[in-house]
Amino acid sequence: MAFTASNGRTQTSLADINITPLVDVVLVLLIIFMVTAPVLQSGIELNVPRTRTVKEITEERLVISINKQQRVFLGNDPVNINEVAAKIRQKIRDPQHQSIFVRADENVPFGAFATVMDAVKQSGISNVSIVTQPLDSHGSQR
Repeated sequence: MAFTASNGRTQTSLADINITPLVDVVLVLLIIFMVTAPVLQSGIELNVPRTRTVKEITEERLVISINKQQRVFLGNDPVNINEVAAKIRQKIRDPQHQSIFVRADENVPFGAFATVMDAVKQSGISNVSIVTQPLDSHGSQR
């Protein structure tokens, strides 16, 4: 695009986009996301029991957590213990072929754990895995 200056000379306008500010903004956003991502993934604080055999979690699955205060979470959302089965049915399309992880703090009474396991079975899921941590290299618990 050309235009005429006040002195009568014809000049062309600068049509290039200045990339430097764009790169600066993108780098700042990248740093912000790198700092906040670990905070978002921290989730619910639990001390799960330690066992000798531990299977690595290789795919994304639905996780039910029970913390020390016996509060139940489906993913990161708090759920009433009496509504666990209904909430699972809402989130899962095919309960026969779906698997679920149950994480419970090692100090949770067995009654609370059994109630959650019963709710999982009522939702139609038969493949349930219990999340544990591996024992340390000496074979003893920490």
